[in-house]
Amino acid sequence: MRKWMWILALAAAVVTTGHAQIYRQLPTNGTLGELTGQQQPFPLLLIDGKVLRLAPGGRIYDEQNRILMHGALPPNANVLFVQDMNGDVSRVYILRSDELEQIRQRQH
Repeated sequence: MRKWMWILALAAAVVTTGHAQIYRQLPTNGTLGELTGQQQPFPLLLIDGKVLRLAPGGRIYDEQNRILMHGALPPNANVLFVQDMNGDVSRVYILRSDELEQIRQRQH
C-alpha cells in the first residue's frame, strides 16, 4: 500500500512540475509598449502615453495568460499588444520579466 502512495505522490509531483514549465506563445506581430499612469475609461487604453481603443472582442491577458477585465489593469506594466486593421487593440499581453527580455533580444 505504501508503495502505491509513493508512486501516486511522485506522479502528482511530475504532473504539476510539468504544468509550471508551459510557456505561452506570444504573437510575433506584436508591438512592445508600457501601460502608463491612470487608465482611461473603457474601451480606451493608455499605452506609451497614447490613448488607444480596445477593439470589440479585444482581450487582455495577464502574466499567467488569464483574461483580465479592463477595470483590473495594473497602473504600470510592460505589454505586448496587437492592433487590428482599424488601428484598434485586439490583444494585450502583460509581460513577465523573462518574456520582456526575450522580446528585447529578438528585436536586436
